[in-house]
Amino acid sequence: MNDDLRQNVLSPRDFTRLSRFIYDHCGIKLPPVKRTMIESRLRKRLRALGMSSFSEYCDHILEERGGVEELVAMTDLVTTNKTDFFREPEHFSYLTETVLPEWCEATGPRRSLPFNIWSAGCSSGEEPYTMAMVLSEFAAGNPGFDFKISATDISTRVLETAKTAIYAVERIAPVPLALRRKYLLKSRNPGTEVVRIVPELRQKVSFSRLNFMDRAFGWQEPLDVIFCRNVVIYFDRPTQERLINKFCEHLKPGGYLFMGHSETLNGLDVPVVSVYPTVYRRVP
Repeated sequence: MNDDLRQNVLSPRDFTRLSRFIYDHCGIKLPPVKRTMIESRLRKRLRALGMSSFSEYCDHILEERGGVEELVAMTDLVTTNKTDFFREPEHFSYLTETVLPEWCEATGPRRSLPFNIWSAGCSSGEEPYTMAMVLSEFAAGNPGFDFKISATDISTRVLETAKTAIYAVERIAPVPLALRRKYLLKSRNPGTEVVRIVPELRQKVSFSRLNFMDRAFGWQEPLDVIFCRNVVIYFDRPTQERLINKFCEHLKPGGYLFMGHSETLNGLDVPVVSVYPTVYRRVP
């Protein structure tokens, strides 16, 4: 890093310019306390683009063409991605003990479509692969049951990790031993402490980039369940309300929406009712 860039800082004015751009294009609200974090993360982009100041970067991204081209790279750096296998495990218990038996009873034995579930804000893939394990276990005891998992995130960086399905051994600690043996492959290299999701599960999950601010999500079939956990906390309340209503356009009447335990829909004008802690059901 050259001395000019090392000494350069993200001014309050430029932070405001960037935060407005991020809010307009990604819906993410960045409070002033995030300025130092954003400054640190964006230095990589300044180096990559050969720029010597944050003001120059702001001018570049606020231009129509520069903003479109740079948006993906910038969101990879400024978004926070935290997840775990079997995070908030009671949600997966509710899914298998309540939602899936109910769905099977409603659709009957001659169902024509698979159970359709979306991991919205999937990060590095732990959530959709947990879904795949849980749904595969359910399928083993319920002949004729099939499922499809769609997983999306705004960050191309974490999606690449998700697609490879390779995780450090310490990441799989929450996975029950029986499921580890069944669905995880150890590396053949004795010096490599990683595992990989088995091909049968990888084939059940499709990953793609999606920005919640996009005009259309593109789902061709209605969804039975949406998991969007610990994502909308980064949006303000008006954006949350618009987003949940948008989700419900793709969710079947009676379908379920799973939110994170730090999130609430209280006070929002959305067509769902609470049925379990941070689990909601779409009303007709």
